[in-house]
Order: sequence, then C-alpha cells, then structure tokens
Amino acid sequence: MLAPLPSQAVDIEWPTLNWPRSNVDNPIVLNLADEMFDLNKAQGVTYALLLVKNGKLIYERYDAGANAFYLQYSWSMAKSITHALAGILVRQGKLDIFAPANVPEWKNDARRDITVDQLLRMSSGLQFNEDYVDGQASDVIPMLSFDGRHDTGAFSANMPLIHEPGKVWSYSSGTTNIVCRILKDIVGNGADGMLRFMNDELFEPMGFRTATPKFDTAGTFIGSSYLMASPQDFARFGLLYLRGGTWDGKEILTSDWVDYARTPTVNNGSECYGAHWWMLPEKPDWFYCGGYDGQRIMCVPEKDVVIVRLGRTPIDEIPYIWDRTNKIVELL
Repeated sequence: MLAPLPSQAVDIEWPTLNWPRSNVDNPIVLNLADEMFDLNKAQGVTYALLLVKNGKLIYERYDAGANAFYLQYSWSMAKSITHALAGILVRQGKLDIFAPANVPEWKNDARRDITVDQLLRMSSGLQFNEDYVDGQASDVIPMLSFDGRHDTGAFSANMPLIHEPGKVWSYSSGTTNIVCRILKDIVGNGADGMLRFMNDELFEPMGFRTATPKFDTAGTFIGSSYLMASPQDFARFGLLYLRGGTWDGKEILTSDWVDYARTPTVNNGSECYGAHWWMLPEKPDWFYCGGYDGQRIMCVPEKDVVIVRLGRTPIDEIPYIWDRTNKIVELL
C-alpha cells in the first residue's frame, strides 16, 4: 500500500509567486549539507541544494558559480516531467495509456501491442542500450547526439522487439521519446503546439519562470533528457507531486496519476522504478526524479519534504551524495 501524501491545509501558502520561507537550525543537517558542497575534484561539484519542509523553503544554497537564477540541466529528471504531460492528457480524456500506442512503425508487426503504460513503466520489450560510456554499444548517445538527434522518437520506435511487452523491465531513454512523439501528435502543431501546451497546462499555473525544454528537428520534446530550469522551479515540480497533483486548488494531475507514478514496476533490491519516477528500494515510499550526474528531486510523504540536489558527480561518488541526502531527510 502506498504511503498517504500530506494533506493540503486550507490555509497553505503556495509558492506560485514566491516561496514561503523558514530556517533549518539543526546543526547536524547543516553539517551534512556542508559535506555535499565540500567535495574534492574527484567527487565532482554540487551546484544547488534546496530543502522544502511543509511547503516552505527552509534551506537554499548554491556554489561553483551557480545561483537562484542559473538554469540547471534536468537530464533524466525530464522523464518525470514527461510523465506529468502524459497525465494531463489522460485527465483531459485525450490519451488512453492502456490502449496500443499510436506508433506508425509498429502497425504491421508484434510491436503494435505495446501500450503507453508499458513505455512509461520501461517494460516495452524494445531493444535499447542505456550506456553513457561506450559509444559503440550505446543507443542513447546516437539518439541524442548523432544519427537519431533530428527525430529521437523515430530513432527509438525503429528499435526491434526483444522481449514480450510487459514482461521485462529495462530502463530506456528511447521509450520516453516515443511517448513524447505520441504526446506531440495528440497536442498538434509540432514543437510550437507542444511548448504552448506545456506552458499553459503545467508551467504557468505553478509559477514556473524558467522551464526551457529542448525539441528535436521533428518537433518532439526530448523528454528523456533535456529540460533546463532554475532549482526553485524544479522544487515546485516536486511539490506538485507531493501534493497529489493539485496546485493551489487547481487539479493539474489527478491523485491517481501521482499514485501511478510511485507504484513500483520493479523492486529488485538495487533498483526500484514505477512509471517514469524512481523510488528507493529500501524506502519505496520515497519517490524521486533522477538524472545523470546526480540530479535529484526527492519527495518524502512521511516527512512532507522535497529535496532538490543538482550538480556534476561521477557515478561511483553518487552514493556519498545520496547517503547525506537521506540522512538529512531523516533529521527534518
């Protein structure tokens, strides 16, 4: 059973214009935060750390030239934003995630049975090698930077089926960009239509000032990887999910859609994944957007906490960062 999300008090102050603020005075929390900034060169760098408790911004710090207005890369945190965009169309009755996905390349073969639900849950059965090191073996590097960069959805949709849909979980940025192409087709008018939809239905109602998505030449939002925003705007996005999809009385996402995101598809002890959102294997009620280089928006219902950490961290040093992040949550 999913942990209940924090209730919304009628007098809650929403950060649509400005964040309500308080201060954290726990010296252990402050020391742990210091450790996340006092990294050596081999450990990388932390650009931003924001702590939100009970809807208030209680800690905000920047380093390495970053500040509150310095746009940060989402990397794969954009996948969770793609989840929100799909959820808006579901709420509007324009998308059925359990019907076969509308992908022209699949009409005449076994891939025609793949659903958007399976794409969002990373269980489509499509081949895709999510490797950011070996350019020869990788599918994600060619998709983002070489052969597939002009039409990321088509590049990914042309991948062969190697497992029965719904049977095997395999993390894939390609499946996200297939979803994004489907969303673009539903919204209409290419990149212009999609950007208007994103702004009108998601960003503007929440007071986002900086969200900057990247589109490929075909007009598809590259929702696997590319959305820049300020740390405060990323924190707003986390708070939307922690509040069950409603923002200041406006239902942007249904609470069922938020629960869908945080319902595990797989929990194998080392990885726990729902629908375009991650969870901690040992604490599956903690759900988060995660991205390359250690980007994270963590939502913790039991504490009514959102933590945003942005930086550049080698993969073997990320556990050091997450250990301190998790300890901070426990102490708030």
